[in-house]
Amino acid sequence: MATLTETRPSRGTRLRPPLLLGAGLGAATLALHLRDPHASGSWGLCPFNFITGLQCPGCGGLRAVNDLTNFDLVGALSSNLVVVLGIPLAVLLWLRWVRDAWVGAPVTGPSQGLSTPVVAVLLGTVLVFGVLRNLPFGAWLAP
Repeated sequence: MATLTETRPSRGTRLRPPLLLGAGLGAATLALHLRDPHASGSWGLCPFNFITGLQCPGCGGLRAVNDLTNFDLVGALSSNLVVVLGIPLAVLLWLRWVRDAWVGAPVTGPSQGLSTPVVAVLLGTVLVFGVLRNLPFGAWLAP
């Protein structure tokens, strides 16, 4: 009688996705440090801003990351508040993904374990931020 054996992927196979994502983000961060997005057109144009003339929730995110790589927290916060506040959350989720892959826990990706209400609050926050930064009284949120 044959028994079914469950084969688990090796640790290297499990770690590949989070480490590749981390390496890609590290390379992008280095590129943003080396090529200043504060120079007009250095990284192209935001399609949403180009078409509508409005600031999308991500506008200023590249400048914020550049400012962080230059240890300018105030400049980063003024470029994009949501990106700066979201980076620690993203790092924690990524570290949890790496830990789960390391120990062999079931892993589906960096957002595993976030409940639907938490995701709704995060998306709602980004949406409200995007709207507020385009209104006269929220102009201080624009990059």
